[in-house]
Amino acid sequence: MGLFITLICSFFVLNAQDFGRADSLRGFLFPERNCFDVTYYHLSLKVDPQEKFIKGFTDIHFDALTDFDVLQIDLFENLKINRIEFEDQNLSYTREYNAVFISFNRKVFKGENTSIKVYYEGNPRVAVNAPWDGGFSWEKDKNGTDWIGVSCQGLGASSWWPNKDHQSDEPDSMLISCQVPGGLQCIANGNLRFHDMRKSTMYYNTYHWFVSNPINNYDVSLNIGDYTHFSDVYVSGQDTLDLDYYVLRYNEEKAREQFQEVKPMLECYEKFFGPYPFWEDGYALVETPYLGMEHQSAIAYGNNYLPGYKGNTNFIAGLDFDYIIVHETGHEWWGNSITANDISDMWIQETFCTYSEVLFVECMYGYDTMIKYVENQMRMIRNDKPIVGIPHVHRKGSSSDMYHKGSAVLHTIRNLIENDSLWYDLMLSMTDHFKHQTIDGRDVLNYINEKSGYNLDELYEQYLYTANLPQFQYKIISKRGKNYLQYRWEANEKFDMPIKLRLKPNEWSWVYPSKEWQEEMLKLSNEDFEIATHLFLMDVKKLK
Repeated sequence: MGLFITLICSFFVLNAQDFGRADSLRGFLFPERNCFDVTYYHLSLKVDPQEKFIKGFTDIHFDALTDFDVLQIDLFENLKINRIEFEDQNLSYTREYNAVFISFNRKVFKGENTSIKVYYEGNPRVAVNAPWDGGFSWEKDKNGTDWIGVSCQGLGASSWWPNKDHQSDEPDSMLISCQVPGGLQCIANGNLRFHDMRKSTMYYNTYHWFVSNPINNYDVSLNIGDYTHFSDVYVSGQDTLDLDYYVLRYNEEKAREQFQEVKPMLECYEKFFGPYPFWEDGYALVETPYLGMEHQSAIAYGNNYLPGYKGNTNFIAGLDFDYIIVHETGHEWWGNSITANDISDMWIQETFCTYSEVLFVECMYGYDTMIKYVENQMRMIRNDKPIVGIPHVHRKGSSSDMYHKGSAVLHTIRNLIENDSLWYDLMLSMTDHFKHQTIDGRDVLNYINEKSGYNLDELYEQYLYTANLPQFQYKIISKRGKNYLQYRWEANEKFDMPIKLRLKPNEWSWVYPSKEWQEEMLKLSNEDFEIATHLFLMDVKKLK
């Protein structure tokens, strides 16, 4: 108990020093947030492109986890709340930053399943640099037709609809109803239940999309434009998965060609991670006015039908696949099915998804090409700050290193284990074990320890919680006409990861560096000595 109190006190001291009340309201699960579990959302809204205005409501269904009479939901303060209904009565509420505290007219008792309806309207935040600095992207296609997308990872879904905006709580299912001007379609997550038309001051089309699986809030999205639709099926054993593609009309021919990459990619991912995790909702790519985003069962695609990253194949080690299709699809397993329950552990999603690219490359191009791909990822590592962020204040770790450095760490662990059958089984079993769950980083790390049979805690401490890489220091000296290698780790105190060196011709040897200098005889020329930096992530320094 003393340790627990110390940790809690330390958190609030840190919070007071570096973060404000708004950060805590967003990132911490105070009792007003922890008292209920969302089971279902119905988001219904009308989108006015001319005024860049939205108006609608969210039905929030939830189970009461404790007795309470006040709860917190979230909605950005620039959006107006018109009223909040509960049991046919309007409830009072107060707003503090982007938090909304709702006072009930009676006590809600533990075990109740009930709902509130929040009516709202306003001009949502306009994306500055979607999807990284997101919001609504109000664009025009080349024909001058409205083309609108929404991206809000990091920013928060409460930037455009009322919800419990914390990654630990996902609804079991969701209905999205979107009303758009005639001539436009609205594509959202899941399956289209139906669409209809009604006449007000002008014709509007209303689309109703249903998501039958748990979904995290930032994955919920709208895509509005003059879309055409074509479809395909992916066959896996005795099952078929619906593949739906929504693209701008004049890009259909290019899309039909580019999206042929999808089925072989899914086959690779199923090999390593098991069946596509949202089979009932199908798989979809939707063309967007921004680069891409892993919106569940409606992946945002804006790579302009080019190979690599916006046509840059150097980003993918000179290969020819469409990076956005491969990376964002990997998120269906890592990020959508398995979601970090606090943004400080966002590395789970980006690390494993970026590593999914590595396995995809190995599947499609072979082991040697995979090694080159990993080495290319390693060149993008910055070591600017730890991969793991600060919990409870909506702060993630290194925005770049949670991708490539995290992937290289998994590659390192694979080579430490030196048993590919075990490693592949670990990947496959992990996606099944944590399927459709929100988890924290320690859950993942403990699982790897358990399944691999190795205690890798000191490795995690060095690579995930420390910004700097371990540095392998060495020097080659001559004694009595023979060459000797002296080496050690410059790293965290307890870091002692073994690595492979080429000490003999045509042979890799395990060595076990520590903080202390050690020595090995070299049975080859100095020029032929080699460090397995293609297998293990490290900094290397030769001393004189």
